[in-house]
Amino acid sequence: MKESKLFTPITIGPLTLRNRVIRSAAFESMCPGNAPSKMLFDYHQSVAAGGVGMTTVAYASVTQSGLSFERQLWLRPQIVPALKELTDAIHAEGVAASIQIGHCGNMSHKSICGITPISASTGINIYSPTWVRGMKKEEIIEMATAYANAVHLARKAGFDAVEIHAGHGYLISQFLSPYTNKRKDEYGGSLENRMRFMEEVMKEVIKAAADDIAVLVKMNMRDGFKGGMEIDESLMVAKRLIELGAHALVLSGGFVSKAPMYVMRGAMPLRTLAHYMNCWWLKLGVKIAGKMMIPSVAFEEAYFLEDALKFRTALPQAQLVYVGGLISREKIDEVLNDGFDAIQMGRALLNEPAFVNRMKKEENARNACKHSNYCIARMYSIEMACHQHLSDPLLPKPIIKEIDTLEKQ
Repeated sequence: MKESKLFTPITIGPLTLRNRVIRSAAFESMCPGNAPSKMLFDYHQSVAAGGVGMTTVAYASVTQSGLSFERQLWLRPQIVPALKELTDAIHAEGVAASIQIGHCGNMSHKSICGITPISASTGINIYSPTWVRGMKKEEIIEMATAYANAVHLARKAGFDAVEIHAGHGYLISQFLSPYTNKRKDEYGGSLENRMRFMEEVMKEVIKAAADDIAVLVKMNMRDGFKGGMEIDESLMVAKRLIELGAHALVLSGGFVSKAPMYVMRGAMPLRTLAHYMNCWWLKLGVKIAGKMMIPSVAFEEAYFLEDALKFRTALPQAQLVYVGGLISREKIDEVLNDGFDAIQMGRALLNEPAFVNRMKKEENARNACKHSNYCIARMYSIEMACHQHLSDPLLPKPIIKEIDTLEKQ
């Protein structure tokens, strides 16, 4: 069997991983009451046992105001003991544990986050729908401190790394993007100003991480639509993040509230999405306007690679993690041979938690995920799950038909 970088150790900041596979921070929706559940424990333990170098718990809000779903983690002192049990189980498999921390900004509703949602600027979130309030300067400073507090809690919970969510249209991304940042003060306008909130967060995070917590940052290479961030500005953001002390950058793209399928690719199974929703008017809205609000973006293996290679060339000394559409060992080896330091996978490991172990044995290993995105449509209402692990009686015939149609495209 030919040699592969995939199964060689890698050091990220103070942390050394046994191999170069990281379970990406794909939202699990396994935290009822905003606290870890046995389901979350079992899932990450299975991924750890399946051979990854590090698994990432997603997404943990740094404050209650940053929650976008009812079944989402809120990182607070009360849940630290349960998270410590989780990290202990992960470590028992010889695997590192990371937790993604962030704030959803305008992608919430008062019924979930407890306040009128906040963002870089005042406006309306048509997806909730709800009024959104621009943050005051003093709130911006307090929010940077909240990220630091989250790092301290992560350490107490036994995590080896934190991944700062600065992409996908979440709060830091809302400050960075000209689409959502219409401020007229020192936090808006030029890219230098739009990066200011990110800089304040990172300075607090790096200080809190000290010399024992690795700091990764997930960022957008493009927002994925006209009027959003493009590569020229994103390269400047990446360079600034490295200057601020980020140990590695996770290169992604897309804006969940504007171009959601740019992040994940493929089509959103709208019938499935509506089926699991409890709110009648949301169901109706998806049926009427779903195709317009969630347009399809064609899936291809390693769909972010072309853009990511531009970052690899521009940042030769930086540690870069590739994420996006990896489902085969052949393509993973190609990505690593292109100079990326590690790779992340989400849907592939949901489909097959032990995929990394299988890749050790099979040079031509290919994951069975067919990217119908059933798991994504389901996760907005109940836990993330792959339809291939559910018996047919649990799925209504219209959903089975929709999955079959999407997988044939």
